[in-house]
Amino acid sequence: MSGERGLGRFGLALDVDGGGDYLRQAVEAEELGYSAVWVLGGQLESLDPLAGLVRATREVAVAPGIIPLDRFGAEEVAELFGRVEAEAPGRLFAGFGGLQARPVSATREVLEGLDGRIPVSRRLLAALGPRKLDLAREGAAGAITMLVTPEYTARARARLGPEAVLVVCQLVALDEDRSRAREALRGPLGFLVGSEVTGYAANMRRMGFGEDDLDGFSDRLVDAVSSGGDAEVVLAGVRAHLEAGADHVVLCAQSGGGRPGPIEVGRALAGDLI
Repeated sequence: MSGERGLGRFGLALDVDGGGDYLRQAVEAEELGYSAVWVLGGQLESLDPLAGLVRATREVAVAPGIIPLDRFGAEEVAELFGRVEAEAPGRLFAGFGGLQARPVSATREVLEGLDGRIPVSRRLLAALGPRKLDLAREGAAGAITMLVTPEYTARARARLGPEAVLVVCQLVALDEDRSRAREALRGPLGFLVGSEVTGYAANMRRMGFGEDDLDGFSDRLVDAVSSGGDAEVVLAGVRAHLEAGADHVVLCAQSGGGRPGPIEVGRALAGDLI
């Protein structure tokens, strides 16, 4: 498997929610040159799609971003990892998050319980705050972030140090009309930032956004933490995180309103990214 620390530079998040043909799309993504395919945690009703993606492809890394530990137990994850590893060594990564009660200490206990079952080098941890970033450095291969600015990425890289993996999941709306693209991005922003069980709102404030930005999601905020517009705008957003210190950027396409879906975005950008 090519690329930086097994994940390469660019990944594509696929939609496994609606039945669809995500396995065929995974094959195409690999052919286009993407080095990893991802499944976002909110879509994982079971862990089966992860095994299916490994079996459908040849070399590409498969990663969940994230496996929510308040839905799936460590034993279930370790069993899946062992089974897939026996079939296709080195292909599956385990991205963790989702524990809300005692999020740092409880997550540390889970990671320690997986020692000897899932190598540290194949674990990633959803992390935004400084303590979670420290835990990602100490108990996993690195961190997965989302809804962050390139300036945040630079600070996260400094805190993680040079050896840890830093993944940025970048929300993308590919649309020639930038105002329309921003509106498409406000939907997932509202869901994530407004959720009572995530730290996104707190991290927005740490990054310097005020209540006027959070109330209705200002253009300034949307443009800073996601990429909406034509291919040039989206590519600039992706490259900004790489320049700031990210190892790997995941394209997470927002496809409502007739905008391109994951594989269409993957096709449109592959020639410039890969």
